[in-house]
Amino acid sequence: MNRRRFCLAATATLVTTLFPVGRVYAKTYLTPEQARALIWGDEAMTRHDIKLDDAQMDSIKKASKTRVRHSELKAWKTDSGGWFILDNVIGKHENIDIAVGLDAQGAVKGIEILVYRETYGDQVRNPKWRAQFHGKGHHEILKLDKQIRNISGATLSCRHITDGINRLTHTWDQVLQQL
Repeated sequence: MNRRRFCLAATATLVTTLFPVGRVYAKTYLTPEQARALIWGDEAMTRHDIKLDDAQMDSIKKASKTRVRHSELKAWKTDSGGWFILDNVIGKHENIDIAVGLDAQGAVKGIEILVYRETYGDQVRNPKWRAQFHGKGHHEILKLDKQIRNISGATLSCRHITDGINRLTHTWDQVLQQL
């Protein structure tokens, strides 16, 4: 019996040494309600369950030059015609949950990082970096290192958030402005 225990302990030690388990890292900065209050204050909103069909997804992909990963959109429309959208983009390996406010003309009113799951690169939370998107709409496709400054050490997060904003502003142009 002692020999069996020894073999099991040795095997477990060997397996954990050869195949270490990565640490899961996630930091929640804001709840959706807190983000909504930061972007829209206490303006009244109505939830819209939006299901994109294949033609809409293709149209958004073509216009934004960004793949549409999800056909369902969590969105609320304000009484003034603006939108509050919950979305996620890929960082380097993990999802970054974001909240985006679009005004009645489809321009970015605000971006908030809700949950950041990567171990580094959370500099995208910097208000000055996020402010670069304010007022940007579907009239141009934003490019990292052109209209949007990159952050060294957070390049993939910057790129994917930029792509996500392009996708959402073109979603407004293709779908939301008709609702």
